[in-house]
Amino acid sequence: MADRGITRRTFATTIAAAAGASSLRLPLPITQRSAWPGYANAMVLDFLASPGPFNTPIPFDQLSPEMVRNAAASGITGVNLTIGGDNPDAVFRNMAKWERELSAHPDVFARIRSVADLRAAKAQRKFGLIYGFQDTVAIGNDITRVALYQAFGVRIIQLTYNVRNLVGDGCLQPENGGLTPFGREVVAELNAQRIIVDTGHTGIRSTDEAIEASKSPIAISHSGCRAIADRPRSKPDATIRKLANRGGVIGIYMMPFLTMGPAPTSEDLIKHIEHAVNVAGEDHVGIGSDLSTTPHVVDAEYMRVHRDFVRGRQQRGIAAPGEDGEVPMFVTDLNSPRRMEMIADKLVARGHATARVEKIIGGNFQRLCRDVWGA
Repeated sequence: MADRGITRRTFATTIAAAAGASSLRLPLPITQRSAWPGYANAMVLDFLASPGPFNTPIPFDQLSPEMVRNAAASGITGVNLTIGGDNPDAVFRNMAKWERELSAHPDVFARIRSVADLRAAKAQRKFGLIYGFQDTVAIGNDITRVALYQAFGVRIIQLTYNVRNLVGDGCLQPENGGLTPFGREVVAELNAQRIIVDTGHTGIRSTDEAIEASKSPIAISHSGCRAIADRPRSKPDATIRKLANRGGVIGIYMMPFLTMGPAPTSEDLIKHIEHAVNVAGEDHVGIGSDLSTTPHVVDAEYMRVHRDFVRGRQQRGIAAPGEDGEVPMFVTDLNSPRRMEMIADKLVARGHATARVEKIIGGNFQRLCRDVWGA
């Protein structure tokens, strides 16, 4: 599957043929020791991920034993975990679900509300959960809800999700409008509550205006470089440079949007990382995989559910170009709970200094957290 000449349709056909006989894991999780021994001691942050089901329509009630094991084995210190909903009731139902997981697995998971919590999670080899939203719809037109959510542990809020809301335009909104007056109020309140402003799915103009309006550096938590693949959610060099100039960090995703055609591989991911480093500098690039830490097992049932998921997104008008239901949404040769370690190894193998690698796999986002949340 690493063949760069394979097409999406050929890849999907291969998956379907293999699924008729048995499940196909692409690839099996690695178990060998890292080529770079520094991973074990690094602060590893994935700025959009989950230990549970993610990017799937399957209802999530509780983590399976396999999901818990994969989180524990990942070496990840913390993830930006999406717990938002369309309204406060949905938010608190989702939050209660994760609070139950924190209580059920205190030896594996840690609640993250501060940089001190991140350091403790690293020292205790735990998997930290940072509560975040991927939209501001749960704020509605009541800005006092920002403080409410902050009090219950929300530390990252994305302004828009692909389309338009009361705050501004998402990346799929053709008008590419900027922040609304209310959106500027929301950014100011997020600053006041020490919540990280995120524009992963936000339109270019709204992102640029959020960078300028925010008194704190912001995150583009899970995106890519439009100069490499011209996808709506990826950001142009000018925006990435503007982000860096104000102290922000862009997280590179592991989505099919890394390319304009073939299913992406780690080679494509590394291209985006290196391009972002060249544009923004090594202090402003990280990882936001947009994935679960449990590997995908691609079989007939997986593909059926995946097609349902994409079809539902298309019907709601939130599916991006490249979401066609034929190819699973992950980087084929990084399909492992140890994917952050694999990325580190690949960067080291390409000659990047270990200090730079430490920044990319978590150090830069840790610094951003410190800048916004405080020590």
